[in-house]
Amino acid sequence: MSTATPVTLDTEVLSAYLEQHVEGFRGPINAEKFPGGQSNPTFLIEAASGKYVLRRKPPGELLKSAHAVDREYRVLSALADTPVPVAKVYHLCEDTEVIGSMFYLMEYIDGRVFFNPALPEVSKEERSQMYAEMSRVLAELHKVDVDAVGLSDYGRPGNYYERQISRWTTQYRATETETIPEMDTLIDWLAANTVADDGQVCLAHGDFRLDNMMFAQDKPEVLALVDWELSTLGHPYADLAYQCMQLHLSNDGGVLPGLDGLDREALGIPTEEEYVAMYCKHMGIDKIENWNFYLVFGFFRFAAILQGVKKRALDGNASNAAQGLQLGELVKPLAEKAVALI
Repeated sequence: MSTATPVTLDTEVLSAYLEQHVEGFRGPINAEKFPGGQSNPTFLIEAASGKYVLRRKPPGELLKSAHAVDREYRVLSALADTPVPVAKVYHLCEDTEVIGSMFYLMEYIDGRVFFNPALPEVSKEERSQMYAEMSRVLAELHKVDVDAVGLSDYGRPGNYYERQISRWTTQYRATETETIPEMDTLIDWLAANTVADDGQVCLAHGDFRLDNMMFAQDKPEVLALVDWELSTLGHPYADLAYQCMQLHLSNDGGVLPGLDGLDREALGIPTEEEYVAMYCKHMGIDKIENWNFYLVFGFFRFAAILQGVKKRALDGNASNAAQGLQLGELVKPLAEKAVALI
């Protein structure tokens, strides 16, 4: 295993650059990397002019389509005046000479971030309200008019699942470190059972889950949906099924907690059927056909993503190598769950 490149910033160079390119920015600055996270290293920037957040591409050799911080910057800019809660962005730096890779600067939001979908930190009433709020935010995202916000070319419309299955199969093969029979089974099954294109195209977040939302400190309101690295023009049910995967994962204190085996009624957390119905109501539809396909695809895609995380950790390019290796151990269990759904 190679030695990881330390993900640090030259604060003097960065401060001088930001003072030139961001209105009102004043140094000196202090940069502190946020813990966790496996995609783009993210830093809290404390400057004389206030707090900011910086996201950069990680160092090292990367897969061609991965870590596209310029796409994140573009989508955040486009959503600024929509009902979708996002952080304000200030500047995109495409000059890799400044800190060693492309980065962007955005506002710092003082919000609450939760990692356990059982939400032990809040009351039963607030849990219910938070799940209702998440379904609302997801529906608002999927109702965005992509043409009106200038994102009509943000992805290729049509045949979303066909393209995604091909993309993540290719990504998985490029980062494969061992043979996992269940992943091979999923690749074959998904290719043979892809749902017909129903013409729905929306802005899909790609990683819509609890810990990618920042809630207000004093109420169950989402202040910002974050981590747009995997966003694209896609199909709405991909995001919904991806979030519903947590209902099938165990809450055993592992690195990726879920809700399986918990008394969700006692907790005030909706069942899968109730959550899907909540979303459907926001979207003005009755039900979702072929739900099982969307779930299986979600598990496969997530397993393929985590395989990439594992490969980066082994290569020494992970944002958090130890956690990356832990997450990599989930590839086979996720694939097993998906095969069981089949």
